[in-house]
Amino acid sequence: MEFTPDKIIDKTDMGRFENRLRSEEKSRATIEKYMRDAKAFAAFLGNAPVTKEAVIRYKGHLAERYAVASANSMLAAVNSFLRFLECADCVVRTFKIQKAVFRSRELELSRDEYVRLVEAAKRRGNLRLCLVMQTICATGIRISELPFVTVEALYTRRARVSLKGKTRMVILPMELCRELKRYAKSGGIQSGSIFITRGGRPMDRSNILHAMKALCKEAGVEEGKVFPHNLRHLFAVTYYNVEKDICHLADLLGHSNINTTRIYTLISCEMQEQRLGRLGLVLYDKNTA
Repeated sequence: MEFTPDKIIDKTDMGRFENRLRSEEKSRATIEKYMRDAKAFAAFLGNAPVTKEAVIRYKGHLAERYAVASANSMLAAVNSFLRFLECADCVVRTFKIQKAVFRSRELELSRDEYVRLVEAAKRRGNLRLCLVMQTICATGIRISELPFVTVEALYTRRARVSLKGKTRMVILPMELCRELKRYAKSGGIQSGSIFITRGGRPMDRSNILHAMKALCKEAGVEEGKVFPHNLRHLFAVTYYNVEKDICHLADLLGHSNINTTRIYTLISCEMQEQRLGRLGLVLYDKNTA
């Protein structure tokens, strides 16, 4: 494809971009997101050509409407699309984000809140959701990896996950395997993925997210804390607090870069305040305190 300075995006570009993402073995969720972001960018341009100035305007458009992290995520997809169109000179920089020093307690799911969500699912008779949440929280597995939790994996207590050209082994706790075997037997699931829809397809992020959100009121948990990824986060924080082994935690989470794992070792501002107070480096008269 020759570079055209007056490139105008059309439907064929979208189709070819989607095919490229599939050929790169991107996950379904990634493909859907990249296509959604690419189409939003194309809609912003309308019939105008792709130029560096237009992309910069779009970057400003995103900055006015989204949080920095969300805007950066969209820009990453747009930049990928631009490179595909051989418009690499139109790629823009993402917004700079200051590295977090403390963990936000307002957005963090506590163990007690997790327990309340699980119990709410039990009361509703939604055993599948109850076990989905426990599987994510007890293993740190990603939602995209859930289909690899199969009936066969329960007997070895190891789920072999193969995604994006990478393979890793997820350890399944004995107690979890016992509960999942009972669930599979009662549901007549004899082989393949444990967590499937009525149509026999693996549950996806949307299925699980909406089901979890529906529990919030009954469980007394703020909706802003209830996301499937927060279960993985709770696993990571709990493991690190017990073991203090960030290298092993990175392996368990499937992180290739340990800096990604570091976010799970952050403590809350309140806890940091307590630790600083225990240092005893401020000298004062206790009798006047």
